[in-house]
Amino acid sequence: MRLSLPINTIITLPRPILLIPPSRHRKPNRFSTVAFRGVSPSLCRCWFSTLKTAMTTTTVGGEDNQKQSKISVELKEKIDLTEKERKIFDRLLGTLRFCNLDTQLRVAGGWVRDKLLGRDSDDIDIAIDNMSGSEFLDKLKEYLSSRDEQVQGDTVIERNPDQSKHLETAKMRIYDQWIDFVNLRCEEYTENSRIPTMKFGTAKEDAYRRDLTINSLFYNLNTASVEDLTERGIDDLKSGRIVTPLPAKATFLDDPLRVLRAIRFGARFGFTLDNELKQAASSEEVRVALGEKISRERIGNEIDLMISGNGPVSAVTHLSDLKLFGVVFALPSSSEPAPLENCGSLCQAYLEAMWSLIQTPGLGKFSGEVRRLALYAALFLPFRKTVYKDNKGKLIPVVNHIFKFSLKRKTSDAETVINIHRATEKFLSLIASFRLKNDVQLDKLDWATNILELWKSISLGDPELPATSKIRVLTGFLLREVKDFWRVALLTSLLLSTVDGMKEDQQIGHLDFQLDKLREIYQTIEETIRELGLDNIWDVKPLVNGREIMQIAELSGGSSLIREWQQKLLTWQLAYPNGSAEECKDWMREIQAKRQRTE
Repeated sequence: MRLSLPINTIITLPRPILLIPPSRHRKPNRFSTVAFRGVSPSLCRCWFSTLKTAMTTTTVGGEDNQKQSKISVELKEKIDLTEKERKIFDRLLGTLRFCNLDTQLRVAGGWVRDKLLGRDSDDIDIAIDNMSGSEFLDKLKEYLSSRDEQVQGDTVIERNPDQSKHLETAKMRIYDQWIDFVNLRCEEYTENSRIPTMKFGTAKEDAYRRDLTINSLFYNLNTASVEDLTERGIDDLKSGRIVTPLPAKATFLDDPLRVLRAIRFGARFGFTLDNELKQAASSEEVRVALGEKISRERIGNEIDLMISGNGPVSAVTHLSDLKLFGVVFALPSSSEPAPLENCGSLCQAYLEAMWSLIQTPGLGKFSGEVRRLALYAALFLPFRKTVYKDNKGKLIPVVNHIFKFSLKRKTSDAETVINIHRATEKFLSLIASFRLKNDVQLDKLDWATNILELWKSISLGDPELPATSKIRVLTGFLLREVKDFWRVALLTSLLLSTVDGMKEDQQIGHLDFQLDKLREIYQTIEETIRELGLDNIWDVKPLVNGREIMQIAELSGGSSLIREWQQKLLTWQLAYPNGSAEECKDWMREIQAKRQRTE
């Protein structure tokens, strides 16, 4: 059941107009030109037709006279509440009546924006005009108890001004939905400090201290109306503009994380960043504040949302263009080799190519975690061979530093991306054999020396060994290393194959990803791997278990000896995909007998 509540006369919205997709065209920057070949003529005609319709050239203030596109976004004429939202709001308003409170409750920010855009949202933040969030939370719990309704959970998050967390936030679960409660506030700054003194404010004061005008809208529960107190939130939402309510530089210095939020929302909705906002975001003062004032957890969370969203390329492009790439993805000073001066452009190019590839219908299932980590793997591909020394002098991959220290992400994320990069280099050495379907130059692979020695010991004097056994053994070992991410590693290896043989400093300026060609090669290799029966090879159980190995090899103990036999048996199993457990054991007994005779 959905209930429709009208927007009252505080805001008068025009009738909805056609949503025109934002232009995704951008001028190549002076550091990087990335070519994507093989786009069909019909797609080009469609794209340019849309572009012509969507863009009108207008002169924008500023020395560069940058031309920006005008975007028209369709907004809802009324906010439609779900049944769950209605029940939540009824409980909040019931608290006012039960406790006889003269209080205004407003839903703030993102929920209002998304509902006007016709999108569902579970991000409900309640702004309160005359008490703190924790005080209202106590009243709410009192009201729920009077109705014999269980309080599902509540907590209070303390303020932390040093990390730009200026306000206490109370939280509670209502109908399995987390709701945040904060008081309306305004901010006062001392002459020598950027940490504000917080005090209760009016709804208008609170709206103006928000990060963006499109996030400054309120939905007043008491009056069931939308309030646009900056008088430009609706207009900026309709025209697809990312603008700060107050001067951008002051807004960003207050909380530098707002720079990343502006980029994320611009990428998410395909909206245009305001010129003043871009100038402030790229200023030295704001860059320093972002690096020094904001916790790495908060930065990492914003970046994760960008990479996981629907506009990762646009987001990273803004990070690079606004000179924020090095601040966000901070590298240790001892990195070897030293990163290129404009490595952000190169990272952006790989990300853009990967994004285009994984969006291809029928190319594979790249969703959720696989998609997110695939994009990270492409983004950090230029750093795959870069290391630094830790406190003990040990060489550590720089990618590990980025995830662990710069973004404060999960250790498993770093491990997965590093593993993809290692597998990428190995896949790169197998591409020629896959395409020609023979064992071209496989004997010269440094990473496969031990595996090839095992294969030779098995294949020696066996005329019935399949012709594809060598490539199957090598690929099988590789896929067991990278598992579900083997398709990602294959794609990244194909990206590298495009520029294989070029020096890193030559790559910037003329990377040429021939995407249609890469798609064709990828599909050929993927089909070959399936024909070899290697998809999900990491789930295939060994034909001989550890206890049987100890019995046949007459081992009394020693995990290293067992692991050595396990490698041999895996090689045999990969070389003879149709071999049985008994045949494998017979081979093992034969090898053991030869060893005993030699000894």
